[in-house]
Amino acid sequence: MALKEKITEELKGAMKSGDKLRLETIRSIRALILEFEKSGSNMTITEEDEVRMLTSAVKKRKESIEQYQKAGRTDLSEKEEKELAILMEFMPKQMDETEILEYVKKIAAEIGAVSKTDFPKLMPLVVKNLKGKAEGKMIKTAVEQVLS
Repeated sequence: MALKEKITEELKGAMKSGDKLRLETIRSIRALILEFEKSGSNMTITEEDEVRMLTSAVKKRKESIEQYQKAGRTDLSEKEEKELAILMEFMPKQMDETEILEYVKKIAAEIGAVSKTDFPKLMPLVVKNLKGKAEGKMIKTAVEQVLS
């Protein structure tokens, strides 16, 4: 099921259940989709576009959580954490550190990357293939670990 249809179904469920936070979060995802579709003539949303939009929304929530925690606003950071949890339901399954490390080792072996000078060759390949499945910081750490 495409993200747009899934969002529509979840939106109906959130309205019926009366969960305002979930409804608000799902509406924000729907707004991103509508904005994308209206951004150009005959724009059809691809899975890659969906992942990019969700990743951007997740990143914004994580940054907000960090800022609220620094400011001592636990009430707002808790709200953002709940929104983040809802967004993560729509993201592709996230890889853990060991899965990322194994994948990086496999790609490094395929292209013959063995030293830090190979970082510019390896990093873009790994990022391209793991987009939406792992955080950029985790990917960078794994690539540096494999090349050191």
